[in-house]
Amino acid sequence: MDFEWSPVAEDIRQGIRKLCAQFSDEYWEEKDRNSEFPWEFYDAVVAGGWLGVTVPTEFGGGGLGILEASVIEQEIAASGAGMNGCSAVHIGIFGFDPILKHGSDDLKERFLPSFLDGSLHISFAVTEPDAGTDTSRISTFARKTEGGYLVSGKKVWISKALESQRMLLLVRTAPRDEVARPTDGMTVLFAPIDRDRIDIRPIAKLGRHAVDSNELFIDDLFVSDSDVVGAPGDGFKVILTGLNAERVIVANAALGIGRAAIARAVRYASERVVFNRPIGQNQAVQHPIAEAQTRLDAAELMCLKAAWLFDRGQPCGKEANMAKYLAAEAGFFAADMAVQTHGGYGYAREYHVERYFREARLLRIAPISQEMVLNYIGSRVMGLPRSY
Repeated sequence: MDFEWSPVAEDIRQGIRKLCAQFSDEYWEEKDRNSEFPWEFYDAVVAGGWLGVTVPTEFGGGGLGILEASVIEQEIAASGAGMNGCSAVHIGIFGFDPILKHGSDDLKERFLPSFLDGSLHISFAVTEPDAGTDTSRISTFARKTEGGYLVSGKKVWISKALESQRMLLLVRTAPRDEVARPTDGMTVLFAPIDRDRIDIRPIAKLGRHAVDSNELFIDDLFVSDSDVVGAPGDGFKVILTGLNAERVIVANAALGIGRAAIARAVRYASERVVFNRPIGQNQAVQHPIAEAQTRLDAAELMCLKAAWLFDRGQPCGKEANMAKYLAAEAGFFAADMAVQTHGGYGYAREYHVERYFREARLLRIAPISQEMVLNYIGSRVMGLPRSY
């Protein structure tokens, strides 16, 4: 095993750090407080050519792997941008993959150029209020009509819907009780976000306020046959395309938040003097910081292994899920530790660690809960009876 970073990965790290240095913690605190999308940051990422880094070079992308995308994601989060920064751009970094792998040449020709230049914003619309993690029970239905489908239903927790022009929309094209397997009869559509047919309602939430999360109420939205991704009925296979990559990417966001939190904790513990000594000299303060660092570094090893396997086309479901689990736990431990290190000031917006805490908490829930990761490991890896 070689633990030395490639020159390309190291160049990416330094490039992203330089870009992110233009956006201070105060910038992100303001965007979070005012629930404003970080357009200045998004435009800087576009201008730097960072979107589409995982798109193959034959399509005009960077041709890089999930390892390099992970470096980008972790460095963005570690800069203090946290999930407000990561969520603003990470679909632009790897989110076109389902279309690249399953979409028609026509879909690629129509939408890939605007995806790569940053003018096309995309949402993933899978989750539903009455289905949750049991994706086979979605009820949003696409009824066949001349030239396409008419879609009606509800989606929830759809990020960036207010900014997006299109969404990768998972629907049923056959009722669940009429197919051989529960996951049959679903289809992915690259659907337009037509405001005349879709009512978008932002969800008030705990954190990551700069990037909206929404409920979608869809009423007879027309989607052309030419906008079907993959074959009708194969939608579950299409959405599985990016799940392992997404878990590795999100794991690195959690690591980045943890590293931002540790940097703040170390600075405060070194500068804050109580009883005539820096509080970081006290083991009760020092040891949790050291433990947080240890947890993050250990979790990163699993993240690197998962990315290495993914980029080589090897099975990595176990490693991707474990990476997400370990990184989410380590990131949250670090953020919680940073609040505790700051004492009462940790509760104040001015010191930023409360924002890291709120955003780190999200990653223990999304894009898959820690409990569902353990279910996967228990049944799919260890061979225990399936619990659901």
